[in-house]
Amino acid sequence: MSDTNQKMVEQYRNNFLREVEENVEEGEWVKMCMQCGVCSGSCPFGPHWEHPPQEIFMMIRAGKRDEVLQSDSMWMCTSCYNCIVRCPRELPITHIMHGLAHYAQRLGIAPKNQPTQKFAQLFWNNLTKTGRVNELKLGLALYFMNGIGEGIKTSLKMQDVGLGMLKTKRMSPMELLGGHKCKDAGGLKKILKKAEELEAARIPVTGK
Repeated sequence: MSDTNQKMVEQYRNNFLREVEENVEEGEWVKMCMQCGVCSGSCPFGPHWEHPPQEIFMMIRAGKRDEVLQSDSMWMCTSCYNCIVRCPRELPITHIMHGLAHYAQRLGIAPKNQPTQKFAQLFWNNLTKTGRVNELKLGLALYFMNGIGEGIKTSLKMQDVGLGMLKTKRMSPMELLGGHKCKDAGGLKKILKKAEELEAARIPVTGK
């Protein structure tokens, strides 16, 4: 258990709902869920959830901390926003699910080798280098994230898509040499650093 996670367990002992309300984006809305199930019924991944949103919210109120934060469910959200549009109480469900995933990540108890989590980190690392996404480098990083052998197989499988993007100039081999940058990459890095400092002050990360 990470030091940060242990600290939160001790601080919010037997009150997981309050922990979520105070540390998770839009967490104060969880108690408003009336368990109608419209969210999971509207979700394109509905049948594949380990725990659909309304069940996650019920588990939070029941104090099932480990089951929620170690669940794969929050990482299944694709941000389609169907749940928010159709929720009769207009709960910001998408934001809560992303907030729970982010919180679990910061505590060091998110599921290991979760594909969405790995892609999110690859995307973030790619974007923050120059302020713009380098699609060629991102694609290669995604293909090879599980090893060279798997990367070669995936690249061969997707070669027609890649060639099509090259022909239509949607992707350029020159991106490997650096690619496009935003006008003020230095300014962007300062903004991101300040945001990280504010987040660290709110939920300190003290190591695993």
